[in-house]
Amino acid sequence: MANVLNCRTSFAFLVCMSGIASAQLHYSIPEEMEFGAFVGNIAQDLRLNGWELPARRPILVSDERKQFLEVNVDDGHLFVSERIDREQLCTQRLTCSLSLQIALHNPKEIYSIAVAILDINDNSPSFHESEYYFNISEQITPGAGFPFESARDPDVGTNTINTYQISPNDHFGIKVQTRRGGSKTAELLLEKTLDREQQATFQLTLTAIDGGNPRRSGTARVIITVEDANDNAPQFEYEAYSATLSENVPKGTLATKINAADLDEGSNAALTYSFTNHVPQSIRELFKLDPQTGQITVEGTLNFEESHFYELDVKAIDNGSPRLTGKAKVIITITDVNDNAPVIQVISSSSTVPENAQPGTVVASISVTDLDSEKNGHVYCQIPNQFPFKLEQYSINNYHLITSDVLDREITTAYNISISAWDGGSPSLSSQESVYISVSDINDNSPRFTQTTYNVYLMENNTPGSSIFAVSAIDSDIGPNGDVIYGILDEGSESRFVTMNSKNGDIYALISFDYEELKHFQIKAQARDSGTPSLSGTVTVNVIILDQNDNAPVIVSPLIWNGSASVDIVPQSVHSGYLVTKVIATDADSGQNARLSYLQLEPTDDSLFTLDVLSGEIRATRSLEDQDMITKIFVLCAKDNGQPSLSSTATVIFIFLPNSTVLSSEISIEPNEKKQRLNLNLYLIVALGSTSFLFLITIICLLVVKLKQDRNIGERYSTSVCCSDRNNADMIFHQRHVANEDANHIGSGQTEGYRYTVCLSPESSKSDFLFLKPCHPTLPFNEASVSENCARK
Repeated sequence: MANVLNCRTSFAFLVCMSGIASAQLHYSIPEEMEFGAFVGNIAQDLRLNGWELPARRPILVSDERKQFLEVNVDDGHLFVSERIDREQLCTQRLTCSLSLQIALHNPKEIYSIAVAILDINDNSPSFHESEYYFNISEQITPGAGFPFESARDPDVGTNTINTYQISPNDHFGIKVQTRRGGSKTAELLLEKTLDREQQATFQLTLTAIDGGNPRRSGTARVIITVEDANDNAPQFEYEAYSATLSENVPKGTLATKINAADLDEGSNAALTYSFTNHVPQSIRELFKLDPQTGQITVEGTLNFEESHFYELDVKAIDNGSPRLTGKAKVIITITDVNDNAPVIQVISSSSTVPENAQPGTVVASISVTDLDSEKNGHVYCQIPNQFPFKLEQYSINNYHLITSDVLDREITTAYNISISAWDGGSPSLSSQESVYISVSDINDNSPRFTQTTYNVYLMENNTPGSSIFAVSAIDSDIGPNGDVIYGILDEGSESRFVTMNSKNGDIYALISFDYEELKHFQIKAQARDSGTPSLSGTVTVNVIILDQNDNAPVIVSPLIWNGSASVDIVPQSVHSGYLVTKVIATDADSGQNARLSYLQLEPTDDSLFTLDVLSGEIRATRSLEDQDMITKIFVLCAKDNGQPSLSSTATVIFIFLPNSTVLSSEISIEPNEKKQRLNLNLYLIVALGSTSFLFLITIICLLVVKLKQDRNIGERYSTSVCCSDRNNADMIFHQRHVANEDANHIGSGQTEGYRYTVCLSPESSKSDFLFLKPCHPTLPFNEASVSENCARK
């Protein structure tokens, strides 16, 4: 393969005009190249990527019956697949080429490939016969010439016959002449008078030498017999005859008649006409020469496009001894008739044109040719008027296909334009060719959301990082211009609550929302395409947080300490319907989740006190008796109306104050009763004041804890997890430090690193459930350790 590449000469050029990316490839290779020899790289010459050619499924079609060349789909190499013999393929034509076409798909394109076959000197000259005999009268004067039959060399150009040589002798030389077509002829030239008595025969060697490198040669024996005889050669009336014929004339048409005369008499003047050996066999098949009459008639089909004229060498030979020959030329000129339709060839074409192309943009270059001549070869070309394109002629038979109006890909994506051409002959001949033009997209459409406003209803306590909604936008453009990228405009603090998947518009919550802290917020979503320049559209997304029953009721009155509260009762004041105390509970939820009811758990059969389900009032059912003067334990429950229902329990201990001493004297009865009433009022005032004071302290503590939590959230500090024994007043804290490094969380729609810690409110010690809340509204933490504290019940 390397040797072949070193000896071959190949070239390729890409015909480009006005930025149009199409090509016609030309290569040249020598004949007789071995199988698999490299011709050219089609993918490279068409400026295609290495992966693009296999995807476009190239098909190579040859105009010849044999497929001499093939293309490697993987690397785009055009290589020799059959032996190429230029002499068999193109005979004696000076130019020889193979015409191929390669078809590509996606989009469909057809490129022409012309491979010129260069001649190599692979044939030696040869003579038709190995021996030639000449009978020459001794009366012939020096200077007479005796034409040889031309040697045959199938090669062309410099590789064909360049000269003739004759072996050294005293009487004969060689005269080499160049014909009009460039071929060489040889004549045996008599240089010295012959004397039959001195030498009757000559045996010489005729050598034909070509002009190749290295030179090749062929030889033939020349046997010359010297005779006494006929000394007048035939003479034609004219040295050259001329005739004119139209192409495609029928067989048998008379072209011309030649005539020669011989001054001799008798058999020496009897003439026979024939073509000389200079006339090739291909011309002998087109014309016939009558040996007796000299008439030249048409024998085959004449084609003006193949040859405009034919040059025939004729001779007249007498019947003398030796036989003398006269020579003349016959030039037959062929005239054209309209037998060829115009051929439309798309020299260069852009398969795509941008939709913002200005009117006058060149889309393709078109050449229209007609092999006929004069008006038969004058062509006209046009396209239909309904397309936004027109033809503009820039030279003879060459046109530009240009845009004539504004293009819009969203209305029409492609055009299949039919080009018609016809000649000026009579009758006129016509042909058609189609050019497929695809309109490429530009970024002239902004993304549009499917709704003007989105409302998202989200239940609180959602899982951070989960999808809560998805927005969708459409873009009429295609490709990168239609690829939509979603995002959130950072126009406020609300944008930190969520993030968005840039590919599909899914919205993800970065935190677990608490309805009691945030009931709704608003973000701006943006859809931006990938065009240049990029276009975008925005939409408002309203996120509405729905309440969930996630807060248990908290009993605030009577004051609960370690799950119990004590209530002092003055026995003398108790009567049926007496308000002993009122249970007050609060629930941070709203709606049905905050609708509370109260239940008595223990004792179940106590008939001394009753608990109102709705108001929480504990009232006495009757007056106290002596057997009732013991401490009473009352277990109650505050329950909300959520689903599922949450509750809090408390134990109320009723302590009965002892009775005042009763004097036996009746005189002291009335002052003692007054004193007891004063003591009772004092107890009530102290109890009410203590309750109010403790309630105020509780509210202040809750506010301080809340503010501390907010500060920890803002500073992104890790806090501790608190776990408390329900029946133990001492708070047991066990803290474990959470790593300061941000925990990177990568998921759909998440592109940043976030940090989470575990936070519990002080009220968690009073509940059987622990609720984890993120300290920063980002993603769920991925590293947080909570030390286990067992709640002692």
